[in-house]
Amino acid sequence: METTSRAGHPLPYDTYRQAVEQETLRFAEVVQGADPATAVPSCPEWTLAELTRHVGSLQRWFCTLLSGLVQERPRSRDVELGLPERVQEYADWVATGVPAVAAVLRATDPHAAMWAWGEDQHARFWARRMLFETLVHRVDAERAVGRESEIDPVLAADGVDEFLVNLPYAGVFAPAVAELRGTGETIAFQCTDAAEGISEEWRVRLETDGLRLVPRAGADGTPSEAQAVVRGRAADLLLLLYGRGSYKESAFDVSGEPPLLDTWFTHTAF
Repeated sequence: METTSRAGHPLPYDTYRQAVEQETLRFAEVVQGADPATAVPSCPEWTLAELTRHVGSLQRWFCTLLSGLVQERPRSRDVELGLPERVQEYADWVATGVPAVAAVLRATDPHAAMWAWGEDQHARFWARRMLFETLVHRVDAERAVGRESEIDPVLAADGVDEFLVNLPYAGVFAPAVAELRGTGETIAFQCTDAAEGISEEWRVRLETDGLRLVPRAGADGTPSEAQAVVRGRAADLLLLLYGRGSYKESAFDVSGEPPLLDTWFTHTAF
């Protein structure tokens, strides 16, 4: 059974490869010269220095996984970071790592089989994952320093897809997700970026054994009913799913059962 709104997802591998480079440089530019001790409101208890270390470290770890095309879950995430002693140099450290990241992504066969914690057990999983990890944290950094954020709507819609497709597998590091169950309740997430011609919908059903993406139509071809619907621009939906906002904000058109949405966002916050 095909999942909802899968046409056009994932994006071409080269899109991820190029966007990772662009988003990483944008992140480095945002934090360059900012006070490393600045709090990051969307990442509680983190400073800009800690956020920057996280982004740079995670990219290096992803590259280690890709370079080795690992076939089973690693027992350690220790990698050689080359981290500067001075936190003021962290931004440059992230930026200077971009050529190495780009080289690994260029050299990797996106169709190569390898371990991944999500649905897609191929190398391309990690390029896609690296992009949205970096993009969302770029927005975190911009918010911390008081900048407005812009997200390409095509990338944002793919980020919504990537999040929802992989969420059922996220219980390995986010135990609350594994507890997100129900009796068939369905939540629909709709992005409507009219100016860009983007109109997509994802439906997630909570069942007794967990959650899953479901087609828009039922088994008999008739439309399936959603008990809650959240509609908004792709960029806003992406950040909402990542816990960077509330469905009660004016950016969203919401209908249905608020308790169901409260349950969803309580269990998907990580």
